[in-house]
Amino acid sequence: MCVPQQADNPVTQRLANRTFLSDNNSMTAQRADAAARRALILDAADHVFGQHGVTAPLDLVVERAQVGRATLYRNFPDRTALIQALLQRTVDRIRRQVEQLGDRDDALFEVFEGMAQRIIDSPALADYWRAVDSDVPAMRAARETVRDLLEEPIARAKAAGLCRADLEKTDISLISGMLGAALRGKTRDERAQLAGRALQLLRGGLQGATSEAR
Repeated sequence: MCVPQQADNPVTQRLANRTFLSDNNSMTAQRADAAARRALILDAADHVFGQHGVTAPLDLVVERAQVGRATLYRNFPDRTALIQALLQRTVDRIRRQVEQLGDRDDALFEVFEGMAQRIIDSPALADYWRAVDSDVPAMRAARETVRDLLEEPIARAKAAGLCRADLEKTDISLISGMLGAALRGKTRDERAQLAGRALQLLRGGLQGATSEAR
């Protein structure tokens, strides 16, 4: 004798829903853990490369992140992938900073200060990125993204009379190069001093034409 299935049985449905939610929560937790481990590895790599240069043994990254080598290579197959991920994280941080600054007229200069701070904190990476051929796809994409992110801040700075009218987003690479002069500092304090002076000269140069017009 066949017993008809009770597809609409509320108890069966609750159990099914509970199983689905449990599986879904488990997957979400796994993704969060994976993201946390990835961020931990990037933090460790940023520190290690800053201390020892981008050619530092990756075992130092593993040691600082306190993860296994398998975890490192599962997330980043090689050194290039790790460095490119750090580059992308820098771009993402600029994006978040631009979003947080909102419609502030001085947002452009705040971003420049953030760029200078990254050169102070991560000189080895900054120097590496300056030396890489600009035609490398990852570098070209990063530069174009940053230029596009700063297009509106540039327009607001112009409208507010905070910078010269002929500033274009294509000038961002030149400005980044000017800030990069801080890499000549052998210590963090020296880099901070040079970066601070570069920002002063940069701000004065960008505002010079507008100041004379007043």
